[in-house]
Amino acid sequence: MKIEKAVFPVGGLGTRFLPATKAIPKEMLPVVDKPLIQYAVDEAYAAGIREMIFITGRHKRAIGDHYDAAFELEHELERGNKADLLKLVHDIKPDDMDCVFIRQPRPLGLGHAVLCAERVVGNDPFAVLLADDLMVGLSGGPSVLQQMVAAYEKSPGTVLAVQDVPREDTRRYGVVDVHGVNEAMAEVFGMVEKPVPEVAPSTLAVAGRYILTPAVFESIRRQPRGAGGEIQLTDGIAALIGTEKVYAYRYEGRRYDCGSKTGFLEATIDLALADPSLREAVRAHMVKALG
Repeated sequence: MKIEKAVFPVGGLGTRFLPATKAIPKEMLPVVDKPLIQYAVDEAYAAGIREMIFITGRHKRAIGDHYDAAFELEHELERGNKADLLKLVHDIKPDDMDCVFIRQPRPLGLGHAVLCAERVVGNDPFAVLLADDLMVGLSGGPSVLQQMVAAYEKSPGTVLAVQDVPREDTRRYGVVDVHGVNEAMAEVFGMVEKPVPEVAPSTLAVAGRYILTPAVFESIRRQPRGAGGEIQLTDGIAALIGTEKVYAYRYEGRRYDCGSKTGFLEATIDLALADPSLREAVRAHMVKALG
């Protein structure tokens, strides 16, 4: 079955970016000239997905506004003959893309956020994208989710984007146990959420991209609260191992952890340097700033 739906869990409070996120959703923080959520939605759209499902909280209205029409703005751009800017605004939500917004009543963890999408997803396989993780494919190559969709079509099942991390950082991630640790696509035999380095089964950490089957919903429902007292998506996926295929996919590209200030700044600098209209000015400023 094709992957036609994507879930974006965007209900978190973004406390690591206070005070900026007191009134603005962290997913609306701009990297160069686009908010984080738009990078993730654009990635899903490029992978052929047309139904975007946002799991939101009561303070996330700006995300819905971003994907709604802005009649006053569009009118002013038309009146000013600013066709390029008008196209930019229209391209945020193409005509063939649908957006669904579901309110998560309480922030009970990533697993709970995914479970909130069950009625809309139904019995279809679907993608989950975490906007905090800004993923960039290799220059000129497919996006990370495009790579994962192609991998899923060859080997249907749960597909997890993974990357190698320093062993001392395993306590920050869900970590997989695989045979063939260096293979691009390897079957997963175990998963642990945020293990201490001494007991981590590997250094392959799950990044913010997933392709899941509908079986994950019932699996999540059966799980007790895990790390941090939250309903963990990792626990729900781990419980599927042995009943269906779960794969770790080593993607080609770069992940920026934009949930951290360091990762957010790295993404901003790298994407500015990749923009031909900004590259020289940014490079000149960096040379000057660094002496």
